[in-house]
Amino acid sequence: MYRKFTKPTVVISKCLEFDSCRYNGLKISFDPLDLMMPHIDFIPVCPEIEIGLGTPRDPIRIVQKKNLTLVQPSTNKKLTFSMNQFANSFLNNLETVDGFILKAKSPSCGIKDAKYYFKQDKEQSAGKGPGLFTKKVIKVFPGLAIEDEGRLRNFHIREHFFTKLFALSSFRDTKKTKKISSLIKYHANNKFLMMAYNEKTMRKLGKIIASYNKSNLTKVFRAYEKNLQLVFEKPYRRKTNVNVLMHVMGFFSKLLTQKEKKFILHLFKQYSDRRVPLSALIQVIRSWITRYQNSYLENQTYFEPYPFELMDISNSGKGNL
Repeated sequence: MYRKFTKPTVVISKCLEFDSCRYNGLKISFDPLDLMMPHIDFIPVCPEIEIGLGTPRDPIRIVQKKNLTLVQPSTNKKLTFSMNQFANSFLNNLETVDGFILKAKSPSCGIKDAKYYFKQDKEQSAGKGPGLFTKKVIKVFPGLAIEDEGRLRNFHIREHFFTKLFALSSFRDTKKTKKISSLIKYHANNKFLMMAYNEKTMRKLGKIIASYNKSNLTKVFRAYEKNLQLVFEKPYRRKTNVNVLMHVMGFFSKLLTQKEKKFILHLFKQYSDRRVPLSALIQVIRSWITRYQNSYLENQTYFEPYPFELMDISNSGKGNL
């Protein structure tokens, strides 16, 4: 019951283990990268190097006026145009991309926590937001899996990121077939996974498939992709996971002993109370799927949304869902 996965392509900040290109001439330690390397294709990039800034370099910052302005206070260089020009060129020329892992707090790559200032030579904060490169990323690829390395040190955030990333990369392969039969299969195999995240949108996806006729295949794929990204917009909730697993239990209701039923219901309660991880429930259900050879459930991505080797329950991140 092990899936064959499509290898996702992820753009990553080059300073995260790939190169010593941080403003201070260092690179950032990012332990999860060792787990990811065999399973993900990476495109490292440092926007600040790409616009001609050296390493090491004087810091740059975002000044919030009518529009956001990127400057280097020590040299008075105005970098907004060159950063926007590079970002547009780089992003529009990406042939394949499923997600982004970007440097937290960076004025170019921060996602939500880049510092904004009222003036380039004053320390008074004007708030926080995305860096200038990331601002373009979000505009061009709003529905992809996008995270920063700080939050990805948190197990639950990492789990959500991987789930979305591999769901989208698998869809990319499905889209290449240009066959409605492939889309129907994708939807069927991801039913329980999507149900755990957003049942309402999952049902909307089913209606999009049902609208297919021989003349609108491209339109159907486009609409499906847009709404698929919305399915994984927010992480799953414990309540919806329990609902999905209760539904799955129905496949075994006449096969399990009373002790087995009591045991799994107790596990559901412990999971709801945050005393055991979801993986504990999944492993029990998977053992039943194997034991009773349920081919329909064997094909459900819910039970293996991303490669098992990426399952590292270490949790050193400060972020939360």
